[in-house]
Amino acid sequence: MRRSVRVVRWLLASLITLAACGAVARAAVEETWMTVTLDGRKIGHMLNQREAGADRIVTTQAMNLSIERAGIVVALEVSETHEETPTGKPLAFRTHSRMSGVESTSEGTVDADGTIRVTNSVGGLSQNKTVTWPKGALFSEGLRLEAIGRGLKPGTRYESLAFQALNLEAFPLTTTIKPAEYVDVPGGRRELFRVERELKLPGLPLTSTDWIDKDYHVRKVTMSQLGLKLEVLACDKACALAPNQPGDALQQALVAAPRSLRRDDLERPLRYRLGARERAAQLSFPPTGEQKVERRGNDYVVTVSPQPRAGAEPPPVAADSQPNAWLQSGAAEIVQLAKQASPGDKQPAARMRELEAFVFGYIDKKSLSVGYASALETAKSRQGDCTEHALLLAALGRAHGIPTRITTGLAFVESFGNAERVFVPHAWVQAWINGRWQSFDAALGRFDTGHIALGVGDGDPWRFFSGVTTLGNLRVDAIEPATAATAQ
Repeated sequence: MRRSVRVVRWLLASLITLAACGAVARAAVEETWMTVTLDGRKIGHMLNQREAGADRIVTTQAMNLSIERAGIVVALEVSETHEETPTGKPLAFRTHSRMSGVESTSEGTVDADGTIRVTNSVGGLSQNKTVTWPKGALFSEGLRLEAIGRGLKPGTRYESLAFQALNLEAFPLTTTIKPAEYVDVPGGRRELFRVERELKLPGLPLTSTDWIDKDYHVRKVTMSQLGLKLEVLACDKACALAPNQPGDALQQALVAAPRSLRRDDLERPLRYRLGARERAAQLSFPPTGEQKVERRGNDYVVTVSPQPRAGAEPPPVAADSQPNAWLQSGAAEIVQLAKQASPGDKQPAARMRELEAFVFGYIDKKSLSVGYASALETAKSRQGDCTEHALLLAALGRAHGIPTRITTGLAFVESFGNAERVFVPHAWVQAWINGRWQSFDAALGRFDTGHIALGVGDGDPWRFFSGVTTLGNLRVDAIEPATAATAQ
């Protein structure tokens, strides 16, 4: 039920790109330690390493964080290594992610013809795939060399194409050089160049402000998401490894409801009037079969219906029915569990309702301590929050031949922790039923009109960026009953 950890994971991947642009090594091997804070509280550290050989440059960035969710501390580790030629030509990469004991890895080799051979491993199950290196895309060394070539003259502005190994795609990265200014950093006040960057992810343009010295060493990076300020500061090893002070990042993503919603309210169409807490914040509400979206000035009117509309969204593609690294619907354990959960011949709607009820009961340890587990890991552990419920349900549906996808957004609850009448970050499943996408919620036991969708994905945590800018910046100004005709 908690998107905050996933958002931080995406920010870490982005920081690897953004911070790498300005690291210049003075020796064959160089290490830079950095401390990481969230709204002023130390939550972890980052280590940047660059090793320069005669024919290969190896750049590694590793980040360790502790994030608190409703009083439960979740440990995160993310690392990424790039291997390139001295001229910045990509050769290979490795990524590693560990969250509360759940691991995922990716290893890729870039052939001379631009073919990338990749092996992904999630929950002990490995999969191989082949993709093509995007023309003009750069890794760490390539970005570093371009930064040096462009220089630090104020007013310089240029665009690069930054490859993200964690999701095997490249995205435009805009860099703007601002005048030098005096900045307080560990070790004292220094004159540093201000560099503004924007990584143009679909649905989530990530912006950062970096401060670098004349030798292109990054001394400070700041960025904001979920209404929180994430700051990375270069310092010595002792400073970086000092004890953490984790704060509850989830609280910032809760959205207060203007009134209670009874069960009968949630069984009927509801109209929400929504706005941004900060006027400049970007909001995103995808139209779905159950969700109709209207823009009214700076605000949005979102109408949610308990019954999906036909023709509101494109039909499924082949990938919506196939196994992937996080929805391992072809694994023997998932296939067997799907047969156990819903045996015999059934119509897709009845099948999904049966699977929804099964997953609700099967995950018998409802826990926030699991950061992000795949369907196969959840089938074995039988624990997790809404994310684990959604991934397992989607995989079981695909094992029965039903196209499924994961929806992330907000769901209304009467209480959460010390908060009353709030919308909490949530995940559920959409399945292709009778020519339309219909929602099922295994974590709450059913889908109702207290759900507001912010994005749709395929279960891969690195694709949950759609709609993330809305979290932490959203307010719900009014909730009204809507007629069935209005919902259509």
